[in-house]
Amino acid sequence: MDHARTKALIDSAWDDSIVPALCDYIRIPNKSPLFDPDWAEHGHMDAAVELMERWCREQSIAGMQVEVVRLDGRTPLLFVEIEGQGDECVLLYGHLDKQPEFVGWEDGLSPWTPIMRDGKLYGRGGADDGYAIFGSLTAIRALQDQGIPHARCVIIIEACEESGSFDLPHYIDLLEDRIGHPSLVVCLDAECGNYDQFWCTTSLRGNLTGTLRAAVLEEGVHSGGASGIVPSSFRVIRALLSRVEDEDSGQIMLPALHADIPGARIDQARAAAATLRDTVPGKFAWAGQTCPIDTDPTQLLLNNTWRPSLCVTGAAGLPELTSAGNTLRPYTELKLSLRLPPTTDPQQAAAALKDALESDAPYQAEVEFVLEQTISGWDAPPLQDWLTRSMREASLEFFKADAMYMGTGGSIPFMAMLGERFPGVQFLVTGVLGPKSNAHGPNEFLHVETGKKVTACVARVIADHFSRDPSAAA
Repeated sequence: MDHARTKALIDSAWDDSIVPALCDYIRIPNKSPLFDPDWAEHGHMDAAVELMERWCREQSIAGMQVEVVRLDGRTPLLFVEIEGQGDECVLLYGHLDKQPEFVGWEDGLSPWTPIMRDGKLYGRGGADDGYAIFGSLTAIRALQDQGIPHARCVIIIEACEESGSFDLPHYIDLLEDRIGHPSLVVCLDAECGNYDQFWCTTSLRGNLTGTLRAAVLEEGVHSGGASGIVPSSFRVIRALLSRVEDEDSGQIMLPALHADIPGARIDQARAAAATLRDTVPGKFAWAGQTCPIDTDPTQLLLNNTWRPSLCVTGAAGLPELTSAGNTLRPYTELKLSLRLPPTTDPQQAAAALKDALESDAPYQAEVEFVLEQTISGWDAPPLQDWLTRSMREASLEFFKADAMYMGTGGSIPFMAMLGERFPGVQFLVTGVLGPKSNAHGPNEFLHVETGKKVTACVARVIADHFSRDPSAAA
């Protein structure tokens, strides 16, 4: 590979084609079905798919077929197949659905208005992870530009990832014969610890979400007449949460939600912490003098990737402050999101959580936990020598620094699904979501230079995948 030529082609493609296309994509409010149940009627998902399909068809890539696959009642899927050499297959994955707007965007920024500032493209969905189809095809184009052979490549861009990928298994079943059995999976939906190196994600946490409701009355009553007699539903629900989480340390109290941390993952966390140091907590916009849960960056990384944690992500039964009269409210309802270690069984965790929350409620209050979704975590299989070497050399060439490895605190349902379907497959899970890029929150941005370098690294890995000795890797 002529690395200078690869870099020149990829940089030009990003500047002249990818960034303008991403700007158009950011303008489309194609929220995931969980956040827009009427997505089909609104048409935003179709608009995003059509934009990407059109861009794909404009690329000069030999042996490419582009198709939008549709199943009744399900979000569409963009399926791209590129002929290659040999009998093997590389599967590249991304998604085009987005999280909702959220609040707190800085002046001059908004979720649906693309803004380029200091080399960062702001707007919802560019980094998470609308760039995936553009980066994937450009990596393959860079190989073909130099006549570098590659395996047959299949690109899947789904439209349901932010809702748990509940549509995706139906498409994988439908397309199973066309996909074949990939020997390498490339996912561009992950994080990077900094913008200075090529990062490989080694694990993903699972997720468990549901609503907890505690009711004490059929209707609200005057707090002066009821307090001291009727227990507060907020206090009831607070006591229930204390069964699950230690409010002083944040430690999850239920053994079924924990898992043993492999020694190799602890070593990788130490290495990542030694590189990132204060930037582990420093990437967040802390309020006032708020400090992190621990002072040891290794423990913070392990907390974030291999230990369970609880977030309350929504509430009902609580009026806005301007409407909060002196009333003892009849109920409190909370949306709970528990991140689970990669190897924890989410169904067993859900059963343990439901039992802990619903059993023997304080004051015999009416308590119910309604499970909404469980997502399995994922722990990558051991990397073969060729892939470790390829990622390191790609990082040294395009980032001028060694490759790094760490787990990720979020979930990508497709990875666990693929690991079960295709035992022995190798995974390159990477991305551009670095410090302060803030996917799901305000001021999400895509670090464009990192996008270019990640694209180049993916090209190098796909090339090395073809040239490796498959028998030595088996």
